[in-house]
Amino acid sequence: MASPYREEHEQFRKTVRTFAQKELAPFVDEWEKSECFPNEVFKRAGELGLFSAHYKEEQGGIGGDYWFSVAKGEELPHCRSAGVSMGLLVQGDMATPVIGDLGTKEQIEEFLKPALKGEKIAALGVTEPNAGSDVAGIQTWARKDGDDYIINGAKTYITNGTRSDFVTLLVKTSPEQGAHGCSFFLVPSSTKGFIVAKKLKKVGNWASDTAELAFDEMRVPKRYLLGEENMGFMYLMQNFQTERLIAATSCCAGLQLAIDEAIAFGRDRKAFGKPIIKREYWQHKFVELLTKLEAGRALSYKAAEAYNDDKHVNNGQVSMETVKLISMAKVFVGELSSEIIDQCMQFHGGAGYMEEYPIARAFRDQRLLRIGGGTTETMRYYLAKLMGL
Repeated sequence: MASPYREEHEQFRKTVRTFAQKELAPFVDEWEKSECFPNEVFKRAGELGLFSAHYKEEQGGIGGDYWFSVAKGEELPHCRSAGVSMGLLVQGDMATPVIGDLGTKEQIEEFLKPALKGEKIAALGVTEPNAGSDVAGIQTWARKDGDDYIINGAKTYITNGTRSDFVTLLVKTSPEQGAHGCSFFLVPSSTKGFIVAKKLKKVGNWASDTAELAFDEMRVPKRYLLGEENMGFMYLMQNFQTERLIAATSCCAGLQLAIDEAIAFGRDRKAFGKPIIKREYWQHKFVELLTKLEAGRALSYKAAEAYNDDKHVNNGQVSMETVKLISMAKVFVGELSSEIIDQCMQFHGGAGYMEEYPIARAFRDQRLLRIGGGTTETMRYYLAKLMGL
């Protein structure tokens, strides 16, 4: 396909890369150790337009297409921390798109615009201790009480959860209807009964805070209901597409960096009298990996093109064909990420097992892609259904 990027995309890309390399990368080692990065990073990212580029002007954006978001996702890996990238991508591409699609004027003013500016930190609350990929099994529920809803339950693995100003929260409003009895609410973390139960320790993505949340008789006014009651599952399926797509496109960029760094390492490192990159086995291996990566990027771009057309041409509704492409991209790139990072670490030998080399952090961080946003196994099951199998 022809390049989807125009001059304005490339200018935006330069802005993001400069931000990642000069304002984030010098500090990520410190943030990885502290297992969090400063809230001011959200504010700075908002000032630079990282969150708002592909949102409508009346929502606080610049009215750009989805390729702005793809460009952002491809440049953030230059910060050298998937945890920092994760926190920022949740803000603009996971917790807020559903507000842009469904939010009332009041909700956009109170939640979306401040989030796009980085003035309010957002989180997405879907996964529960007993319901991950099986979204229909969530047990957090809301009961009506006059003009309010009272919510009880818990969420887990919530990125930005320890310091979020609000959570885009999926709960059951009609439990007897199963998956089709869910609704979305916008919940300020200052609400009485909103509890940050604990901060979770993870295998990777250390710099992003991840929380377990609890809700104890939490009273939420009806005006915070997002969209229609009991339509939450359908909204979530649409919202998942942005999460999965940005994960695939951003991961491809991160994998390219890992390969580039491995090859540079192999030019300097000698074994048995010559640089290890001159060994025919590794030359062939990198040809194979780069070919697969090019295929993964092409599939991700095809999915992004379809998604962009749906959002800007086809009245905003994501088609099943686009969902299929996005799901394929996430599965393919997720599996590929494990293969590429594992081979790059192997290429480094003992050095790759040392924390001083970026490949060690990448080895820990990449594993999440096959789990977050829908496990690979769930995605394959979903794809089989889409294909009528």
